[in-house]
Amino acid sequence: MKLLTILLLLHVILFSKDATVEQLFNVQTVKVKKVESSQSKKYYGYVKANEANVYDVSPRFGGYIEELKADKLYMYVKKGALLATVYSPEVLRAKEEYLNTLKYTQKIPNKAMLESAREKLLLLGLSAQEVDEIKVDCKVLRYTNIYAPASGYIFLKNVANGSAFSMKQKLFTIVDLDDVWIETSIMPQDIALISKFTDFRISSPVGDFEAKKEQLYPKLSQKDALLTLRLDVKNKADALLPNMYVSVTAKMTKESYLTLPSTAVIFKNAKHYVFIKGEYEGEYEPKAVDAKELDAHTYRVQGLNEGDEVVNNALFMMDSDAQINGLY
Repeated sequence: MKLLTILLLLHVILFSKDATVEQLFNVQTVKVKKVESSQSKKYYGYVKANEANVYDVSPRFGGYIEELKADKLYMYVKKGALLATVYSPEVLRAKEEYLNTLKYTQKIPNKAMLESAREKLLLLGLSAQEVDEIKVDCKVLRYTNIYAPASGYIFLKNVANGSAFSMKQKLFTIVDLDDVWIETSIMPQDIALISKFTDFRISSPVGDFEAKKEQLYPKLSQKDALLTLRLDVKNKADALLPNMYVSVTAKMTKESYLTLPSTAVIFKNAKHYVFIKGEYEGEYEPKAVDAKELDAHTYRVQGLNEGDEVVNNALFMMDSDAQINGLY
């Protein structure tokens, strides 16, 4: 290794007539800094109902609407709420068959026959409570009730008072918005990033929300060749509404790494170098490091330790002298 004094004197002799000894030792240094940060990226998307919380009300029998309780689109109903009272000839016959079976088996016990008649009513969609009432009251009601299978908003209503409906016809669609999806568009080159992001924040016109990564859809949009990432959000007070536009900030887990200003790193012969302070005063030597550009002013480096002192603003001088002396 060469002492800085000798190297710089040689540089001055070869390239300058006016330099002084004081100038030779005006070498600015900087210490390797340890920082903690989290890489983030912003995306945009839309609110969508969670498909697991969408409930269709489709009777397993045909009939007529006698009285419509859920008579307004987008009204909120609770689980078990009465949606409509209906008349169904098929259900009425099944009820009467069950009542007759009850009376018959009281005289001639036949558990299998009774269970079969009861099961038929349950398979038609009647509640266990309504079936048990036939047994308790020993009578059949002409009308049958249709109840809400879950709490939520009525997003679809296909009937009115007096409407006829057929078996399997969709009468209502109830959507629970307590839990919603965010579908956001992702560039294909961000696939590797998405696997590393662990924290997702939603910003919307109605407030900010935390989100959980659910699934990256395994296909690209034909329209714009983008991927779709689905996030799950606990929707406080049902504030987020389907089709609402939101922004998504995705972050990685905070990590620690070493940095240097870009002025302290040079690139020579397909390698990155720094000039690290040596054991003796005024002594510096080039050292190869792994360096990755974070931005226009900073490198992320490996191969050094926190607190190591390297030349900062005089690399052009050190580079010249190191080449003259064959250090690299």
